[in-house]
Amino acid sequence: MRAPILIINAGSSSLKFSLFETSAQGALSLQFHGQVEDLLAAPKFSVEDARGQTLQRCPIREQGHEPAVAAIQDWFAQHVGRATDFYGVGHRIVHGGEQYCAPIRIDDSVLATLEELIPLAPLHQPAQIAAIRAVAARAPRVPQVACFDTAFHSQQPSLDREFALPREYSTRGIRRYGFHGLSYEYIVSTLPRVAPQCAAGRVIVAHLGNGASLCAIANGRSVATTMGLTALDGVPMGTRCGALDPGVLLYLMQHEHMPAPEIEKLLYERSGLLGVSGVSSDMRELLASQEPAAAQAVDLFVYRVGRELGSLAAALRGVDALVFTGGIGEHAHQIRSRVCQDAQWLGIEVDPAANLRGGPCISRAGSRTSAWVIATDENLMVAQHTQRLLAETG
Repeated sequence: MRAPILIINAGSSSLKFSLFETSAQGALSLQFHGQVEDLLAAPKFSVEDARGQTLQRCPIREQGHEPAVAAIQDWFAQHVGRATDFYGVGHRIVHGGEQYCAPIRIDDSVLATLEELIPLAPLHQPAQIAAIRAVAARAPRVPQVACFDTAFHSQQPSLDREFALPREYSTRGIRRYGFHGLSYEYIVSTLPRVAPQCAAGRVIVAHLGNGASLCAIANGRSVATTMGLTALDGVPMGTRCGALDPGVLLYLMQHEHMPAPEIEKLLYERSGLLGVSGVSSDMRELLASQEPAAAQAVDLFVYRVGRELGSLAAALRGVDALVFTGGIGEHAHQIRSRVCQDAQWLGIEVDPAANLRGGPCISRAGSRTSAWVIATDENLMVAQHTQRLLAETG
């Protein structure tokens, strides 16, 4: 194997990774992927080959991101090569703020800026910084690259990014940034191959998963998206609330006497599908549940996705295609069906058989607006950015 690229996607309770081989011609091919789950309680390491065959599954004795990264590097050293043989390590970073609109090689200055952005992504940014530090501790000479979920939206018109707050706050960076940009960027890169008739058109991509957002895209560029300053806005998510009247926060502070840390935990960890259902944050469990509250959570999710579709269609002044991606978007045919049925007014006519088998095209022939299912690959996007940047900077 030529010097590979390791991609790390760190979360608060899990760390996912992929290993890509680089060919002499520059092509990237997935070799292994896996995760360390339950990081802060009972960590478990698992790795599969590119075909999905399990190669190893075992517990890790220590908790946290540094032991998780060590487990990945140790497995690589034992089965492929030394941990210091990586060509580079690429990281998905949720928030780049106004500072970072493109991938960047990580140094102490970059790391310090990422730490300053923690208040804007309190669930994700600390974990991703911990992973960067863990890699540096084990392989200090291996270059690391940060790739940002906010970057894809950075070229949106300024009007689409503004809040109706006094200008002094927008000049200090309080504005809409948007997220899931690496996923949207990947979908845009695949449209010329999968749906060439849509690639240069008006497309709404619904990245629906534990974290969920939608993005309006015109000719491959982000026009508007449902998330804003943080990853809380838009549709309800697994444990996040989605769009919320700011007056709710004032009420909680003034009348429920809730301090900021408690409100943060409520909005990020106790709300969304979990909060409404009282059953689970996992759409699969909700769809299988007989509990009325679980059905209500699903209904609310579908309804809010439909409202956001209408908003983004207005931003685009029409829509040519709707693309589903993410864990729910790719696998929950019931959700796709209901969203498309509610969006018939946009000209979407779903083909039930095509939807049941997962597409890629799930709309009827002749549907004025086509509908698609396209699996996203954020890790490949990070690998491509990492390879390109390291080739340019040496």
